[in-house]
Amino acid sequence: MTKLAVFYRPLLSPIVCPSSAADFYPRRGYHIRIPELRRGLSVVAKSRNKELILGNPSVTVEKGKYSYDVETLINKLSSLPPRGSIARCLDTFKNKLSLSDFSSVFKEFAQRGDWQRSLRLFKYMQRQIWCKPNEHIYALVIGILGREGLLDKSAEIFDEMSAHSVPRTVLSYTSIINAYGRNGQYETAIELLDRMKVERILPNILTYNTVINACARGGYPWEGLLNLFGDMRHEGVHPDLITYNTLLSACSTRGLVDEAHMVFRTMNDSGVLPDITTYRYLVETFGKSGKLEKVSESLREMEASGNLPEAMSYNVLLEAYAGSGKINEAMSVFRQMQAAGCMPNAGTYGILLNLFGSYGRYDEVRELFLDMKVSNTEPNANSYNILIQVFGEGGYFKEVVTLFHDMLEENVEPNMETYEGLIHACGKGGLHEDARKILHYMTHKGLTPTSKVYTGVIEAYGQAALYEEAVVAFNTMNEVGSSPTIETFNSLIHSLARGGLYKETESILSRMNELGVLKNRDLLNGVIEGYRQAGQFEDALQAYVDMEKVRCDPDEYTLEAVLSVYSFAGLVDECERQFTEIMELGIQPSVTCYCTMLAVYAKSQIWDKINELLTKMITNRGSNAHQVMGKMIKGDFDDSSNWQMVEYAFDKLSSEGCGFGIKFYNAVLEALWYMNQKERAVRVLREATKRGLYPELFRKNSNIWSVDVHRMWPGGACTAISVWLNDMHDLLTNREEPPQLASVVVVRGMMEKSASSRDFPVAKAAYALLKDVSPSFLFPGWNKGRIICQKSQLKRLFSKTKDDSESFRTGSSSLHNSPLPGTGDLPTGRLPGDNRTTNATNAKNTRLNSQLIAGGV
Repeated sequence: MTKLAVFYRPLLSPIVCPSSAADFYPRRGYHIRIPELRRGLSVVAKSRNKELILGNPSVTVEKGKYSYDVETLINKLSSLPPRGSIARCLDTFKNKLSLSDFSSVFKEFAQRGDWQRSLRLFKYMQRQIWCKPNEHIYALVIGILGREGLLDKSAEIFDEMSAHSVPRTVLSYTSIINAYGRNGQYETAIELLDRMKVERILPNILTYNTVINACARGGYPWEGLLNLFGDMRHEGVHPDLITYNTLLSACSTRGLVDEAHMVFRTMNDSGVLPDITTYRYLVETFGKSGKLEKVSESLREMEASGNLPEAMSYNVLLEAYAGSGKINEAMSVFRQMQAAGCMPNAGTYGILLNLFGSYGRYDEVRELFLDMKVSNTEPNANSYNILIQVFGEGGYFKEVVTLFHDMLEENVEPNMETYEGLIHACGKGGLHEDARKILHYMTHKGLTPTSKVYTGVIEAYGQAALYEEAVVAFNTMNEVGSSPTIETFNSLIHSLARGGLYKETESILSRMNELGVLKNRDLLNGVIEGYRQAGQFEDALQAYVDMEKVRCDPDEYTLEAVLSVYSFAGLVDECERQFTEIMELGIQPSVTCYCTMLAVYAKSQIWDKINELLTKMITNRGSNAHQVMGKMIKGDFDDSSNWQMVEYAFDKLSSEGCGFGIKFYNAVLEALWYMNQKERAVRVLREATKRGLYPELFRKNSNIWSVDVHRMWPGGACTAISVWLNDMHDLLTNREEPPQLASVVVVRGMMEKSASSRDFPVAKAAYALLKDVSPSFLFPGWNKGRIICQKSQLKRLFSKTKDDSESFRTGSSSLHNSPLPGTGDLPTGRLPGDNRTTNATNAKNTRLNSQLIAGGV
């Protein structure tokens, strides 16, 4: 034999030993002097200071748990003051209660950890004749005191047994051994074991398991553990599952691979069937040494011997391979399991579904789930929860909702984890209608939605720019007692920020301050973006500075948001410094960052820098998205066959959710529009709307034709408005009746009432574009967030273009791609005759830059 171990909880109480102990290895057969416990064993016990438990009448025993007399006594003792008389308390119970009844009382106090009352009651019983404690009571009290680390008191009571004519048997010895063993004093536990044998008291399986566990956890040498194991077998005590698991636990802790295999083989030969704990220890042991295949061998040995392992045994090994991402090995175990005739259970499939999902292999996930149903393994709530999480993280948001309906059809009851996963996916994917229906289903079932559920609902409404509904959901969660978390505030702030509703954002921040909710980095990133969208550049950069006050370190999204602020403000030099800072921090600038830089260079006609950035994107070997977007912007993928690569890249980005998607597409459209790649911009916009983004963009009925661009950047807004104008032109030239009003939504929220909304970047860009088309477009007095044109003016405008459709399309709403100037075409870096960067614009940018620097940014 060589080395062996496990986790064992004896019947009286679990053993807790220190991780290290001095080598103590008594050799069997040697005579050892066994001291009296009071003088020898209690001196090594270190009593922990215990606070006295005061009487508390409110602590009552559960009705019906015990007999009436026992319940009454427990309740009386529980309410007894520290100096109250136990004798008076028990006067009414004299000769009514048996020792079995008193055992129930001690067990109840043991569950509460009330060692003081237990000891006082025990001392009272020792002085009485009618309720003199027997060995079972002694064992209980020793166990209670040992659990609290009061070893000196445990030893004292053990020593008193002979003085009170109570014979000691294996029961009391096991109890005192357990008391010392659980407190890490395995040397004393071994002394007591030897003393038992000297007194010719034979240890039982519980005694040996207690000693072996104490020694294994205390660092006793492996050879010593084997000697104890050999002694118990020699004495006719058959090791059980707990014994073998204890030895396997020691192997796992000490990294004893060969010894673990030997213990498992001995266990199998002895006919002791392993449980899930056994295999967990085997997996831990072999996993640390990189030899998990030995667990498969052990399973095969069991299969060959006729002891077919249960599904959970294979599942432990599957979990180990899944944890290390070894898909092939995991599938090999799955096939081994099926070949052995062991039916996989829901847990088996759950492990594999999670494994394939974490690597984005969604087709295999679908196949496995189908195989699960075909094999008559019924999916449970956990199976569906895994699928909901997998497909939600993968961006298959509508498929998540389909899974929920499938779950209900299969009569599988959803739990709160199901609802939280569902609503989270709906929020991420902007499926506000589905989120609303699921929330209604929950409340109809009598369930109170958690803060996580409401956070998802708020997110879903926010992604669809349904701000009023989001705020109603936020207020409702407060009414039903579901307190908003920082994640809830983050969702609401980001939803408002994307639309530039900075006044509403400020109101939410004030509410947070009232509630004492601390801001975090994610929330402040949203605040920066909200101020930027509204053209409040100084406030945006001040929010960036304020991050230090709340001890938030900026991340890549913070730096990206600040870069977009400089870009909106037209500060080229600041953009360059910010972009350089991102790279110097070791962060790979995202496609959004690159497009933001391309846009700011395009506005200033710095074409040599544009070509340089495009080259960097295309030659970026670390990111396929950078390469594809760079080539797309240059026009390398314009034909339909190559455009599929662009669509594939967009599909991959969908998994990030609508919030990320809006920011990404805004940046790409900004770059394309200002680089005069307008036809390409239209194509990208269609890809965005096809993936569920900007659901508010185009609205059409008999009264109003509208385009809502308040969440877009200026370039995206111009793209959308151009598409809208051209579509309107086509409809009207085909003799469709014009609406009463054509409306361009550029601002939402409180600022709709303010004339200063015209200064929003999107409003200025949209108004400039529309004015080039017709002076009939204007800001109405009743809403400063709209640019409108009346029906009569629409007729006049488009009647002029009926006979000259081409001239309309080559005007301000022209949607063609212009050739990109090559590097070196412009020695100064700007196009000759460019009138975009006028002296007035330069002066304005210089003033803004000076203000920002003066403000400490």
